[in-house]
Amino acid sequence: MRQKQAFIPTMREIPADAEAISHQLLVKGGYIRQLTAGVYSFLPLGRRVLRSIEAIVREEIDRTGAQEVLLPALQPADLWQQSGRYEVYGPELVRLQDRSGREFALGPTHEEVITQLVAGEISTYRKLPVTLYQVQTKFRDERRPRFGLLRCREFVMKDAYSFDTDWEGLDMTYHAMYDAYHRIFERCGLQFRAVEADAGSIGGEGGTHEFMAIAESGEDDVVTCSCCTYAANMEKAISLETVKLSSGDGDVSAIVREKALLEQFHTPGLRTIEELTNGLGISSAELIKTLLYLADGKPVAVLVRGDHSINETKVLNALGAITLELADSETVKRVTGAGTGFAGPVGLTVPLLVDYEVSIMPTAIAGANMTDYHSRNVVPGRDFALAQVGDFRNVQEGDTCPSCTEGKLTIIRGIEIGHVFKLGTKYSEKLGAQFINSAGESLPMIMGCYGIGVSRLLSAIIEQNHDDAGMIWPASIAPYTVHLIPVAHQDAAQMEAAERLYAELTAAGIQVLLDDREERLGVKLKDSDLIGIPLRVVIGKGIAEGMVEWKKRSSSEPAERIAISEVLASVNAHIAGS
Repeated sequence: MRQKQAFIPTMREIPADAEAISHQLLVKGGYIRQLTAGVYSFLPLGRRVLRSIEAIVREEIDRTGAQEVLLPALQPADLWQQSGRYEVYGPELVRLQDRSGREFALGPTHEEVITQLVAGEISTYRKLPVTLYQVQTKFRDERRPRFGLLRCREFVMKDAYSFDTDWEGLDMTYHAMYDAYHRIFERCGLQFRAVEADAGSIGGEGGTHEFMAIAESGEDDVVTCSCCTYAANMEKAISLETVKLSSGDGDVSAIVREKALLEQFHTPGLRTIEELTNGLGISSAELIKTLLYLADGKPVAVLVRGDHSINETKVLNALGAITLELADSETVKRVTGAGTGFAGPVGLTVPLLVDYEVSIMPTAIAGANMTDYHSRNVVPGRDFALAQVGDFRNVQEGDTCPSCTEGKLTIIRGIEIGHVFKLGTKYSEKLGAQFINSAGESLPMIMGCYGIGVSRLLSAIIEQNHDDAGMIWPASIAPYTVHLIPVAHQDAAQMEAAERLYAELTAAGIQVLLDDREERLGVKLKDSDLIGIPLRVVIGKGIAEGMVEWKKRSSSEPAERIAISEVLASVNAHIAGS
């Protein structure tokens, strides 16, 4: 491609609404443009990267034996109602009606559609297993789209669905996909971890793993061990301390309880944990934090130690609820009789979810359910019931690893780029995907689901591969491999050499962007650094001696002089090495 005719509208200023570095650079570099909040157009450079990623995804998924289909984005609402997910997805599901008043949804995922399709076409074990996948545009009505392609309302996704006759078959398919995901992300040049995860609204009966690109800008907390390979999303992570308590090693009856009587004391204006620890001169571990939630609209109280934070996913799963949100001030006042910040477990009539660590506290300070008052000498099991005790907290830095029992847990940030699920029979039973086995019995198919955020990968890769000047694309997915830049457009010798090299590289199958614009060299080099093509060849006055300047975008070393006759071999060596 000749840059003079290429549609690459670079910008000099950072867009005001772009928070993530990948968002800033993709817009500045002319890769994407926003149409409306969370909806983006892919310009030629962005589309070329997207196609390269899609090609890698297709190659590796095809290697597993999966077959590509293309399913409708427009889905009948009754399919979602049949699966039970129409309400679960809530306002994130984009809903609409046709002219006849029939309800539809724009698919954020395709479990219902693919299950109905397979149910209508396969009825015998002889046609199983089968895995089908697609690369498709998805829709999710995000409450707050942000970070460019990382949190969109319209996005490109690869989703695959497997159908097996038994759990052993699903295990084989799951591990084949798990391995394929490793190959895909390695080929995309990403640093990533596969971590244990919560199934969320996709659900299922088996294991699930998320694939996380490691990045400080990530929205997810990834918990890893300092000694072993244990890794989990914060929503799923547990500590050895919690494992011991849940197994009975921390028997509540063995805890030495405080004998002092419960008493209330005046704490004017002390609402937060920080205010209490500073005002009372105590540690946060001596406090019980009581938060009121609405679970499917009904109030519940969750208790964790003052130095811990509540894991809302664990709470939601323990309750088997569809929705969970913090109670508003009116609800808090109605349930506790006090203003926000003074809730406590003693005397509450709503269900109490008590974290293991709270259940073994000998005594504690907690809200008194009276504005400006707290209670001291609160004893779990004496002053409030321990009817529902469980793991309701987030792990912390320094907790002990539950896997190797020796390492300490550390927390890093990550960007979710893929997710694999063992669905079991969640969808096949509800949507009638049955098969007849060799004994003549009718059984539900055992399903798996496997997603990759294809468009999201652009941002994840840039979050890991950039510098102050711009993007640094890995060779495997770059929009072009070589950026060819003649210094002076009016210099006939330079332009002739550039044209010869352009033709030679192109004939060898190398993707080349030739900057034939009548611009100053500084402008050309600045644009080149911004758009991040892996290799740059500058043709200047040295061409009189048959020499050009060669530079790798990923290297901080200055450009080196090489013979123009060596460029093709050097490019091929770089491609092979990367």
